[in-house]
Amino acid sequence: MQLSKGFEIEIYTGTPEGHIVGLSDLIVANLDGFIREPDSRNVEYTTAPFCCYDRLLCALVKPRRQLRHYLKSLGDYTLIPGSTLSLGDSTKFYRSDPNNSYHNYIEQTYGTTVVTASVHINIGISDPELLMRAVRLVRVEAPLYLALSTASPFLDGQVTGSHSSRWQVFPKTPAYVPLFENHRHYIDWTEEQLVLGTMQNVRHLWSAVRPNGDRRPYNLNRLELRICDLVVNPVELLAITALLEARIWQMLQNPELDPLEQSFFPETTRPQDLVQLTDDNEAAAARYSLDAQLRHWQDGRVIRAGDWIEELYHEVWPFAKARGFSCFLSPIRALLRQGNSAQLWLRQYNEGWSVEQVMQQAIVDLEVQEEEFEDKICQGLVA
Repeated sequence: MQLSKGFEIEIYTGTPEGHIVGLSDLIVANLDGFIREPDSRNVEYTTAPFCCYDRLLCALVKPRRQLRHYLKSLGDYTLIPGSTLSLGDSTKFYRSDPNNSYHNYIEQTYGTTVVTASVHINIGISDPELLMRAVRLVRVEAPLYLALSTASPFLDGQVTGSHSSRWQVFPKTPAYVPLFENHRHYIDWTEEQLVLGTMQNVRHLWSAVRPNGDRRPYNLNRLELRICDLVVNPVELLAITALLEARIWQMLQNPELDPLEQSFFPETTRPQDLVQLTDDNEAAAARYSLDAQLRHWQDGRVIRAGDWIEELYHEVWPFAKARGFSCFLSPIRALLRQGNSAQLWLRQYNEGWSVEQVMQQAIVDLEVQEEEFEDKICQGLVA
């Protein structure tokens, strides 16, 4: 038995030279399964929820290949990896739907800090109290998933000093989100935010992880991890997802694996201090990714993010093996050895490549990678 899993993928469109071009109005009008983002320079597609990782692999690749073929029919356009406007322009907002009042609010309130590309990982959990426990656990460990995925060290053609410039600038909303003690706490808190205006609607909860469902905050059926930068390599994305699923299985079998039960903080200060610890860890992971020095929520020790992930990998491996998806978890080890996209790109930059050359090579590498997956895995399924 495996949990259901699905993805929301945001990706930029543009030219092989790395210039990002807004084409979402044409894409949404002519391709099924794609939806607008407030800015026209990126577009989103979602995968149906599957339990099987093999089916998820094709579900990730197939729409992207269809999108790539469509872009080529429009001209010399392609898909651009990365989670920020690496080569610009972050000074101007390009509205995808000028008549959308919510988009108008987003542009006026946040500007281009929201014009980022990312992947949201959804894991199906139908019991609302188990879901809340999973949200608490994943919330305090979300910096680890960010550390694995960082892919935005550039903005406007410059090195920013952060491996995830996206998460450094992204306006987490509301500013303070508690660790939800139970489903009732989440309902009451959400209703209060809507009255206060700190949330414009039930979707306007932009935190590292959130409960999700068909009628939030009342009917919930999945955990949504939102912190990850865009991971364009589907094998790496499935490995990160497998780490997340295996950790949730471990939690389901061990009810005491809960930040409200096992944290080293005193009872009187634990929830608030855990939130602050997590915020600090997120900031460190956004800046240094796998080399970030984090503070462990269980015992307070300072630990390098990559080392914490290595420990977690060994801890959850038996749970992945017992449910038949350990082979999808195993690429985590290679990712820890080789580094994530941001680290690769920064190594190239430090070797003398320009930001433009780094991104242009990443664009070529992405297309070659997709073609290999199409030939080997999804042959006959991708249009």
